[in-house]
Amino acid sequence: MKGGTPLIAVDVGNSRIKLGLFRQSSAAGLPEPEASLHLTGRLPEFGQLCDWLAKSPCPSAGSGMGEGRGEGLCNEGRLRWHIGSVNRPAASRLIDWLRDHRPEDEIMLLTSGDLPLEVRLPRPDMVGVDRLLDALAANRLRTPGRKAVVVDVGSAITVDLVDTDGAFLGGAILPGIAMSARALHEFTDLLPQIEMAELHEPPPALGTATVAAIHSGLFWGAVGAVRQLVEQMADGGGTEVFLTGGAGPAVARLMGTAARFVPHLTLAGIALADV
Repeated sequence: MKGGTPLIAVDVGNSRIKLGLFRQSSAAGLPEPEASLHLTGRLPEFGQLCDWLAKSPCPSAGSGMGEGRGEGLCNEGRLRWHIGSVNRPAASRLIDWLRDHRPEDEIMLLTSGDLPLEVRLPRPDMVGVDRLLDALAANRLRTPGRKAVVVDVGSAITVDLVDTDGAFLGGAILPGIAMSARALHEFTDLLPQIEMAELHEPPPALGTATVAAIHSGLFWGAVGAVRQLVEQMADGGGTEVFLTGGAGPAVARLMGTAARFVPHLTLAGIALADV
């Protein structure tokens, strides 16, 4: 990476924080993190970062960036933290923790202006940076000259369109599966609160009890919305589809052969913003 200093890419979402360690620039293809960590909850324990960093060997002085020395620990050297956030309180807490515990590190909170991506909208600064990072990464994956639809199935579901020349054109935002489940409980008298943040297998469409019916409605409702939005944005076919996020694997299997699940799409976008 720039200056030979390891990069920690941080994706701060509304229900989890995902981190990836990158040490090499990628001239082609999508960069993959050498190590990753997920912190969950609205008040994640940042102390876990110390253990995670201690298990990540750093390259020895004078060695190629691809070589590591087992005794070297990333928490002994200077790191760069590039943060893409849609959760301002969580990002502020993380930055405060880093300043207290790693004062020598470089910290950068990414904005739309930091990304090598054309945003063909009146107010690029008002677009969630996670959507732009996903689009930036999708540009490394899509076939040149073809459009791409990027679907992020997280706390909120976003479906966005990338043009044939790589420009971000906008898209749609709808409630995520877990958010919808919570709304059903909070705005009704009898419907229970269910845990439905991620699904590895689609539920049966026919629910034979209340909880099963909620699982069906939320999951297949989200799939139907994503399918319809992709169809509308594809406008005639030939468009590639990339999915990421917690329920992404299950949804991708139902979207046909044109759809591909990419687990670290947002982290890869942060790494690509650095090259």
